[in-house]
Amino acid sequence: MKKNSFLFSAKGIVLASFLSLNTITYAQKTAEVTPISEKALNSILEKNRAYYTQGKVADYIPELGKMDAKAIAFSVVDKSGKVYNTGDVSKKFTMQSISKIIALMIAVNEKGEANVFDKMGYYGTDKPFNHFGNLETMGKPLNPMMNAGAILTTSLISGDGEKPFVKVLEMVRYITKNQSIDYSKSVYESEKATGHRNRGMFYIMKNSGLISGNEDQLDNYFRQCSIEVTAEDLAKIGYFFANQCTRFDGDITYKNAETAKLIESQMLTAGMYEFSGEYSRTVGLPSKSGVGGGITVSVPGKMGIGVFSPSLDQHGNSFAGYHMILDLVKQYGLSIF
Repeated sequence: MKKNSFLFSAKGIVLASFLSLNTITYAQKTAEVTPISEKALNSILEKNRAYYTQGKVADYIPELGKMDAKAIAFSVVDKSGKVYNTGDVSKKFTMQSISKIIALMIAVNEKGEANVFDKMGYYGTDKPFNHFGNLETMGKPLNPMMNAGAILTTSLISGDGEKPFVKVLEMVRYITKNQSIDYSKSVYESEKATGHRNRGMFYIMKNSGLISGNEDQLDNYFRQCSIEVTAEDLAKIGYFFANQCTRFDGDITYKNAETAKLIESQMLTAGMYEFSGEYSRTVGLPSKSGVGGGITVSVPGKMGIGVFSPSLDQHGNSFAGYHMILDLVKQYGLSIF
């Protein structure tokens, strides 16, 4: 009898533990699938709206300095492809460095990852986005997210004249399913007129043999940075890479798990420049910012997030945008860590 009692007791403990674990697992899953609503997004937006007062609109490119510092928008595309918007969602702004992930995808699709990364590194950095990095010492850009690497990436896209830029523009239009997207000619002209630092990087790489073309290739980079989008467009871009290069409406024309992993890993490693390490600790999601005030975020296997607020912190990232993302991640447990 004692032996049987012990067995029943042991089974009871195991069963209780199993039920307890299942309850925890169920609770975790329930928390994960708590539906996002525009009301919840608006609450987060309003909580963080005032952060714009602590930052500064980029003015080293004169046209960017004309942006309304108070403008703010928040967008999410959930797993099913449903879009949630709040704030100034119709407000257009230039992609700037967010265009780098699109150019990288195209270059890798055309040339292969090994060929592209033979010319640059996978490294993170503690330097700003426009730093020369190790161009003058090792001769190669640190990564494709800093300006030097991005200029090189765009130069690797095949085609003469504006063709590489057109490929980037068409890919942005495809991913967002928004054929009205175009680039701002005034921002492009402003970037070209003031882009002497980028021009210096271009010629150092040309001198070292990494780039063989002329300044048309640099102009393509300036143009891609000048592509105008909305926060919703950024959320759709985030969704695309979060779901193995599948579009938010289910279109799988470019589906490629390896390409998505590459892009997301670069976003996580260097997408927020020298703030990337701290951002990985606090937000824990692949993200790419631009000095136009936008940030696109991928929640792997799930959703895409897009934010916009042109007032930037000292790293060149949207001040209010970062805090909106941080609050959303905490509220819905979205970090990959």
